[in-house]
Amino acid sequence: MKITTSSGNIFADLGLPNPDEMLVKAELARKISQAITARGLTQVEAAELLGIDQPKISALIRGKLTGFSLERMFKFLNAFDSDIEIIVKPKSSHNARIIVK
Repeated sequence: MKITTSSGNIFADLGLPNPDEMLVKAELARKISQAITARGLTQVEAAELLGIDQPKISALIRGKLTGFSLERMFKFLNAFDSDIEIIVKPKSSHNARIIVK
């Protein structure tokens, strides 16, 4: 059995297009889902807060992120009283990387 070490980005490991963007969107969707859960909101309540319909909340939570831009996801997090901070600095390893915390 051959074992391959992950690059840290499953989307890149799978050879998918735009893996960095996909990873960032996945992490942002996770943060949005956590915010919904932390507030104890239903999908309908979350949709009302974000100004979208419930099926879009369902898609977001399930990782169906086509149609959600990074900017739109930033606005969703702002609606949950989260600040968005983007830091650009010299790379700290051999490969430049994108990290969402």
